[in-house]
Amino acid sequence: SDNTASGNALDTKNMSDDEEFYVRYYVGHKGKFGHEFLEFEFRPDGLLRYANNSKYKGAMMIRKEVTVAPGVLDELKKIIQSSEITKETDNSWPSPDSVGRQELEIVIKNQHISFVTSKIGSVVDVEDSKDPDGLKLFYFLVQDLRCFVFSLISMHFKIKPI
Repeated sequence: SDNTASGNALDTKNMSDDEEFYVRYYVGHKGKFGHEFLEFEFRPDGLLRYANNSKYKGAMMIRKEVTVAPGVLDELKKIIQSSEITKETDNSWPSPDSVGRQELEIVIKNQHISFVTSKIGSVVDVEDSKDPDGLKLFYFLVQDLRCFVFSLISMHFKIKPI
């Protein structure tokens, strides 16, 4: 899948090929408030980078970085592995459209996987897709990852990320 259309708020070029763990998630769209997106990444050294760009009601971009403990990365790995998302493919998932796009990139152990799909409004959108089982795994994993990141950012910075 093609990951080139992301918000590019987070530079991913520094990751070397021999790193064992990396996660990046992006969701966004271009609309009447400009390019609005949420993006986060976990790097192998524990660096969590977060960017949230919303122009709604004059809001400014939020960018945060924090280094998390190895135990946090271990928990993140467990969440990803237990989801079994690495067995899925996005071939039958809805393509990004005017509503927006989502991207999930994961490097874990010897696998490097990337998913690109449209924004998903609800579980109903998932159930109406050509691959409801695979898209449901993606949908709930993304919900888990977002909650995980929002909790870490909120605890560390005392802000409300959304």
